[in-house]
Amino acid sequence: MADVASRSASRNGHEPSTAELVQRATEQATRLVRDELALARAELTQKGKHAGIGIGLFGGGGVMAFFGAGALVTTAILLLALVLPAWLAALIVAVGLFLLAGIFALVGKQQVSRAVPPVPEATVRSVRADVDTVTAAVKDGRRS
Repeated sequence: MADVASRSASRNGHEPSTAELVQRATEQATRLVRDELALARAELTQKGKHAGIGIGLFGGGGVMAFFGAGALVTTAILLLALVLPAWLAALIVAVGLFLLAGIFALVGKQQVSRAVPPVPEATVRSVRADVDTVTAAVKDGRRS
């Protein structure tokens, strides 16, 4: 900022007024904020592209894992079919999968019920305590 003032003084032969200095500072601050926002926008765009590619690859991995699980189920059926009729082997594997699905559903339901309602109860209690403390301090300050 001193450089700007000294350059202006040497060109005009007089010191710039406070109003000129404030105007220059305002312009420079505005330009700085705009440049920083442009930089942030460019950085977020780049990160968004990387995140999109990562999410797509993660989804592709999930699809491949799904097909892999199907292949494992088929393997289990074929393995049981070596000692049992094929229809019975498929039925046994299907019943096992349904039992596993039921267990997952029950555990998931319990987890969801713990999350409802989605209110941060501990934070609400803490904020209420803070408000009560401030209110009490204000009341005590008025009495003094």
